[in-house]
Amino acid sequence: MKAIVQDSYGPADVLELRDVESPRIGDDEVLVRVHAASVDRAVAHLMSGKPYLVRLMGFGLRRPKAPTPGTGLAGRVETAGKDVTQFRPGDEVYGTGDGAFAEYARAKADKLAPKPASVTFEQAAAVPHGGFTALQALRDQGKVQEGQSVLIVGASGAVGTAAVQLAKAFGATVTGVCSTVKVDLVRSLGADHVLDYTRDDFADGTNRYDVILDVGGNSQLSRLRRALTPTGTLVIVGGEGGGQWIGMGRQFRAITLSPLVGQKLRVFVAKERADDLRTLSELLEDGVLTPVVDRTYPLVEAGDAIRRLEAGDARGTIVLTV
Repeated sequence: MKAIVQDSYGPADVLELRDVESPRIGDDEVLVRVHAASVDRAVAHLMSGKPYLVRLMGFGLRRPKAPTPGTGLAGRVETAGKDVTQFRPGDEVYGTGDGAFAEYARAKADKLAPKPASVTFEQAAAVPHGGFTALQALRDQGKVQEGQSVLIVGASGAVGTAAVQLAKAFGATVTGVCSTVKVDLVRSLGADHVLDYTRDDFADGTNRYDVILDVGGNSQLSRLRRALTPTGTLVIVGGEGGGQWIGMGRQFRAITLSPLVGQKLRVFVAKERADDLRTLSELLEDGVLTPVVDRTYPLVEAGDAIRRLEAGDARGTIVLTV
């Protein structure tokens, strides 16, 4: 089969399209014929091996242990392990797996769900990364309630576009922060207010928010706290802007400071949960959540897709088509 492979850490140039063997599946796994795969920040970090902390987390010190990147996917079941009862060959599915940047990928059956008929394969592949993160950040960490005010910093990316829609579904008044060229997109997703970070300062004291979800990664912790109510909740997602070694400077400061102040400063890593995947499917089917696909690239152009992501140009999720 054709797959994107990297033998070493580095920039997008390390990615190559090669012929490799199809993955073997276990008894509780499914082999998926991939139709689309998402390009997310985790893919970029694992490709570059930076921050270096990711190498110490079991992904390989000198070179990637998993040579084919990608987790978020959508496609059709090719074969199913003997213990898999919920899927059969030909079923359309989406979710997360291993080595999604390929014609075939293996996935645990409980990490997949039937693809809603209302979305395309490209849209479905865009859901898991941003959907899991946004749902768990707002519902579980921020505990967003009806009538609260929510600020989403980085509202135009994969996580942010999902978060705007979910926060509105929870009954919150939503303010999104993004660049000038993405203001119309964030407003179209239902945001009540949109701030252009090149002109507006969300921490100027004009408003304070019950919950702040920071996906942007560039705002200082003190600045985020100034925009938070005295008993509000800040949820920090991702390790952007934290340097090439640890990448988690703000997160460590937030964890240390949180017990000492009235504000709740949360840090978390999203988990791939079967129940949450079902929740996202229901939201898709009900039209509450609409996946935002920035641009699609053929598999052979995976490097260009990641370059666009790293440049910060994406609106929503970048998707590879296979």
